[in-house]
Amino acid sequence: MARVKQISAWVDDRPGVLGRLAESLGLAGVSIRAFTAATVDGRGFVRLVVDRPAVARKVLAKHGWETTVDEILEVTIPDRPGALGAVADRLGAAGVNVAYAYVGTARSAQKVNLYLAVPDVKVALRVLR
Repeated sequence: MARVKQISAWVDDRPGVLGRLAESLGLAGVSIRAFTAATVDGRGFVRLVVDRPAVARKVLAKHGWETTVDEILEVTIPDRPGALGAVADRLGAAGVNVAYAYVGTARSAQKVNLYLAVPDVKVALRVLR
């Protein structure tokens, strides 16, 4: 488990923008470990966990995309039925609400990294240790 920086970016909601964003990060040597993308109120909204957040923010700003950075929780879980439920149940039992979650790459076989936005990362870390 770890605290990680999540970058959120507002982008245009049109074809090719996600590709341009990902390509721009790749050209800067930034590896995307996880992401989720959606449209909100007619705008594109992308959340990213990357290996080099400071560089990523500079790249995104260069393109004129508005960004914010939040601290979220990274939990590596086995890629098997019930793994998410076990984590969510422990957090719920401790009164920790999960605002949203998504998965990304893990550095070991048959595991995934689960990214959780929670009100207090410190409390969530303590619950899951």
